Amino acid sequence: MKRYGTVFLNAYTNSPICCPSRAAMWSGLFTHLTESWNNFKGLDPGYVTWMDLMEKHGYHTQKYGKLDYTSGHHSVSNRVEAWTRDVDFLLRQEGRPMVNLTGDRKHVRVMEADWRNTDKAVNWIKNEAINLTQPFVLYLGLNLPHPYPSPYAGENFGSSTFLTSPYWLEKVTYEAIKIPKWSSLSEMHPVDYYSSYTKNCTGEFTKQEVRNIRAFYYAMCAETDAMLGEVISALRDTGLLEKTIVIFTADHGELAMEHRQFYKMSMYEGSSHVPLLVMGPGIKSQQQIPNVVSLVDIYPTMLDIARIPVPQNLSGYSLIPLLHGKAENVVSPKGHRPSWVLSEFHGCNVNSSVYMLRTGKWKYITYSDGYSVLPQLFDLTADPDELTNIAVKFPAVVHSLDKILRSIVNYPKVSSSVQDYNKRQFISWKQSLGQNYSNVIANLRWHQDWLKEPKKYENAIDKWLCQSK
Repeated sequence: MKRYGTVFLNAYTNSPICCPSRAAMWSGLFTHLTESWNNFKGLDPGYVTWMDLMEKHGYHTQKYGKLDYTSGHHSVSNRVEAWTRDVDFLLRQEGRPMVNLTGDRKHVRVMEADWRNTDKAVNWIKNEAINLTQPFVLYLGLNLPHPYPSPYAGENFGSSTFLTSPYWLEKVTYEAIKIPKWSSLSEMHPVDYYSSYTKNCTGEFTKQEVRNIRAFYYAMCAETDAMLGEVISALRDTGLLEKTIVIFTADHGELAMEHRQFYKMSMYEGSSHVPLLVMGPGIKSQQQIPNVVSLVDIYPTMLDIARIPVPQNLSGYSLIPLLHGKAENVVSPKGHRPSWVLSEFHGCNVNSSVYMLRTGKWKYITYSDGYSVLPQLFDLTADPDELTNIAVKFPAVVHSLDKILRSIVNYPKVSSSVQDYNKRQFISWKQSLGQNYSNVIANLRWHQDWLKEPKKYENAIDKWLCQSK
């Protein structure tokens, strides 16, 4: 796709976790507008997505694989951890990140569920799409390169296992793997420390452990890439490739031990930056676009491709002008594309609402009400690994970026709304359990820590519930 299409060098998720990110992508709206605060809360089932509009306008639509943009999914642990993030306790919510090599050099199909969905998409292209008289839009959602569940962590385990086979691992050049620099635990930003601790990453890791985790992650990416290859091959073999636009992206990244974390839920590049590649008729080959873009841009782009009028209430802007090299002189009915992107996070593994503004060389990250937690500012040109927070050094830049951010979203008000929501949801859940509450809450993903001092943690929750703002 990079050779025959266009790469967006600075594409971002609007919320670095599965469901809220996908809610933004399918709705074209920022997370504070969808109110998808965590993996449990997404769009309403009947929400009109860009695919629904395309179907209404005569497109044949087909979906396979992971969707995950509506409410009501993911584990109980996932939602309870998000609701209780303001409670004054610190509990490990994940198994320690690890690797697992499975099968032999001939074992290609490691992530079997994704391969089954890829097969369905390929068969649909070869047997159905080729015979259609109307245009089609096909969506394939893969789980890879998401880490796998870690059953060694007990009954309620997280997903902290990086799993692959020798077939894929041999495609990774170990010597080329960069070992990320870490701050000492005492120097970490307080929210980063909370994230690292709850992700079970504050212990000792050898360089070889870190290198292995990163190698296995790259191998999982290679397997993902092979699935994309199968779809492109099917389009080519049926003669559809030259008249089909192909878009590849992801709901979030993976830290893979950068900043002493794995997984996502962070505004660091490894987590918030996503791949975005486009190829097809009218798309330049080997083009690289430096403009900042985000997943809310997918909705207006899909409608633009289909020549369907784009609703004016969307947070995103069509990527078509950028793809056609008309970035500066084409103005959409909404006006010029802004020079910034917004990402926000309100879920588990982070003990505060987080907001990120990326514009030019700057990345500005602020928390909660804007003053109770220290903000972060990174110069991505001088410091691409985001190791030096220069917020204190450049107060004028912080002030300017914060002003832009507040013009987009009243983030202290949103943070307050999320706190209210978390408390309401938790109280409702607790009441629904009745006398089973103590047993259920003790045996969620944090059970290994909780069961050491159950009364202490229950008391911390009671104290939080009694606090008025």
